[in-house]
Amino acid sequence: MAHFAKISETNEVLTVHVVNDSDMHNADGVEDETVGQTYLETHNNWPSHLWIQTSYNTQSNIHVLGGTPLRGNYASIGCEWDEVNQIFWFEKPYPSWIKHNASASWKSPIGDCPELTAEQTSQNNNRTHRWSYSWNESGQSFDLIDYKI
Repeated sequence: MAHFAKISETNEVLTVHVVNDSDMHNADGVEDETVGQTYLETHNNWPSHLWIQTSYNTQSNIHVLGGTPLRGNYASIGCEWDEVNQIFWFEKPYPSWIKHNASASWKSPIGDCPELTAEQTSQNNNRTHRWSYSWNESGQSFDLIDYKI
């Protein structure tokens, strides 16, 4: 089964459709995205160039089963299609965050979230605390929060 995002003229993902493998093969029996796009145009009255193949198993530019990632992320309704970088982008989480093409994810302007200490992780595992970091947009920082249990 192949998955295709139906996108608008403004590159917003409207829906995702599944196409049977038998409707994806060219005359040589090889899976071909353009064959799937033509099939979808014929059966859905939507231009073929606005159907973009997406991989159910791709997240943050990693194929979860060890295969080759396709287009950064599995498309979902509301995602943005970035034709230049060939990436489906989820909604920007905070105004200051920037696109990181290599991981097909949004990054804070100060880098990655800090790691919890071994003690904090142990307390989380023992369910005596619930430590986590939360992005503080106004302070441009990750704030450590303890949701005491």
